[in-house]
Amino acid sequence: MTVERALRLMAGVVVLVSTALAYFVSPWWLLLTAFVGLNMLQSAFTNWCPAVWFFQRLGLKRCTPVH
Repeated sequence: MTVERALRLMAGVVVLVSTALAYFVSPWWLLLTAFVGLNMLQSAFTNWCPAVWFFQRLGLKRCTPVH
């Protein structure tokens, strides 16, 4: 698995889990969904995401080299 795939997997899981928690527990869980969306938005502009660093520390490789 690559860093990029792990990142998409993690974002998808967090969005689905927080949506389920918002439905079954409290609507405040939608703040977690919003956080994921904002993090994805800022990473599109800055090309920086803390989860990428974490996945690289776990030993996952990037799809494309970083310039």
